[in-house]
Amino acid sequence: MRHRIQLCAPTLAVVLGTALAATGCGSSGPDAADGKNPFPSTSSISPAKLCTTIITKWARELYDKGDHTYGDYQSMGLSNGQYMILRDVLDAARAERTRQSDAAGRKLIDRQARERCAERYRNGGPSGGPWV
Repeated sequence: MRHRIQLCAPTLAVVLGTALAATGCGSSGPDAADGKNPFPSTSSISPAKLCTTIITKWARELYDKGDHTYGDYQSMGLSNGQYMILRDVLDAARAERTRQSDAAGRKLIDRQARERCAERYRNGGPSGGPWV
């Protein structure tokens, strides 16, 4: 049992450090500035870029599966507003695939996710809280 604790402690430290860094709760002290902190600050990523990245990731995954479901937005880490963007983008990409091709649908995902997220976060963030 003792060896499990010795093996789990480093893993727990990495997982906890990653979780803290991803939520913005990690240290932003000197280690973050001098490159010794292996976890980048999430504040260096704009909300629009983060939105684009996560929506593009989920849209591509669902698009490539060919499944016409959308999944649970909370398990995807999306807000309700981001989920609405995902659904709209995915619907448009599926229609584009029918009209044109798979590649045309993927290009549409990239373009519309970027445009819709830029619009959503043009003033820094949506009103009504983070899950809107």
